[in-house]
Amino acid sequence: MRGFTLLELLVVLVVMGLLVALIPPMLSGAGVTTEVRGAARQLAAGLRAARSEAVTQQQPAVLSIDLERREFTVTGRQRPVTLPQHPRVTIQLYTAQAEIVDEDRGHIRFFPDGSSTGGYIALSDQRVEYRVNVDWLTGRIRIEDRDAD
Repeated sequence: MRGFTLLELLVVLVVMGLLVALIPPMLSGAGVTTEVRGAARQLAAGLRAARSEAVTQQQPAVLSIDLERREFTVTGRQRPVTLPQHPRVTIQLYTAQAEIVDEDRGHIRFFPDGSSTGGYIALSDQRVEYRVNVDWLTGRIRIEDRDAD
């Protein structure tokens, strides 16, 4: 019966040491990126709910976002939805000038025919940016991901 040589054991220990040293830093930002992706999906769902509200009720509906408090509300829903509070996550709103309340608050408005004021909400961390786009003509909502460069 043959055992392992000292050289083989040292190689295995070196490889394991490298894995222990390299993998945790790679995974440390994964939680924030997952949080940003989840927030983009929440925003897309909120925008779809606002569009649906406008079409079914046959009156304008809005998604209002407060960048300072990091939350948004939708017409017809009382409770605000909280977005990531992590300091590395940035949130920006790009919408029609008429829909900007101040530097920290604004709206994306949907009309009874499904159209909207358009724009997008960008959520990013140091690795990735998610843009929740709203087409002004059709009111279509889609999430676009891109590198944060």
